[in-house]
Amino acid sequence: MIAFLGMGLLGSNFVRALRQKDVPVQVWNRTASKATALETYGAKAFSEVAAAVAGAQRIHLTLKDDSTVDEVLDKAAPGLQAGAIIIDHTTTSVAGAIERTQKWQERGFTYLHAPVFMGPQNALESTGSILVSGDQQVISEYEPILATMTGKVLNFGESTGKATGMKLLGNLFLITFTAGLADTLSFAKGLDISLDEINALFGTWNPAAMLPARLKRMTSGHYSDPSWELNMARKDTGIFLEEARKTNTPLAVIPAIATEMDRWIAKGHGNDDWTVIAKDSI
Repeated sequence: MIAFLGMGLLGSNFVRALRQKDVPVQVWNRTASKATALETYGAKAFSEVAAAVAGAQRIHLTLKDDSTVDEVLDKAAPGLQAGAIIIDHTTTSVAGAIERTQKWQERGFTYLHAPVFMGPQNALESTGSILVSGDQQVISEYEPILATMTGKVLNFGESTGKATGMKLLGNLFLITFTAGLADTLSFAKGLDISLDEINALFGTWNPAAMLPARLKRMTSGHYSDPSWELNMARKDTGIFLEEARKTNTPLAVIPAIATEMDRWIAKGHGNDDWTVIAKDSI
């Protein structure tokens, strides 16, 4: 028997995918209607979390944050059967994942933090990636099961919390990337550049292909042979800001980048490659 706690978009689709494979699933959600809605697919909903985990060998969590995970698990504890494993897919802090691993081990249970790179549709289709790290014996035992829930299991080694950190790193990149695109769209709107024209540009010119080389350049530690001088990149950034000012276009990310460029220029790096702004990060 499997218990699933947290029936948001991700958790509910995980449950639907399990039910498509005829796996028995007991479900719980703070808002009970989200759990009972899954009875349509054959899941068994419970109003009390301790009852939902009773008899389950595996308990999966897709909750909000550290405090929610801790609260829900403490309430579930009276219903946990001996030897059960808790597999937590919630995006949490590294410290929280490490502390819970130790806490639940001391209480006689296995806790494995296994965050995911996947959206609700991936959960339904069993595609995407699950991240794990820590006790390799535990991971070896449960990796085949996790692999059925997703397209790929990424094992980051024996360090408890490393998978958590990798998840946070990935989400930080996605948020930064999306915020940059939002600035790009806002800037284009101010210049009367249409969405079709933007799509045509990126359909022909693929900046994603530059990512590996850009990352290598940024982390090389060598910036004195520039392909784009910081002074010139800052000049262009100034044009972005001026054009945005003229069209009353709000930009969220670019002003902060300009400030960072100015800091490095003031330190004497204006003639270096503009990727020098990453120097303190490596």
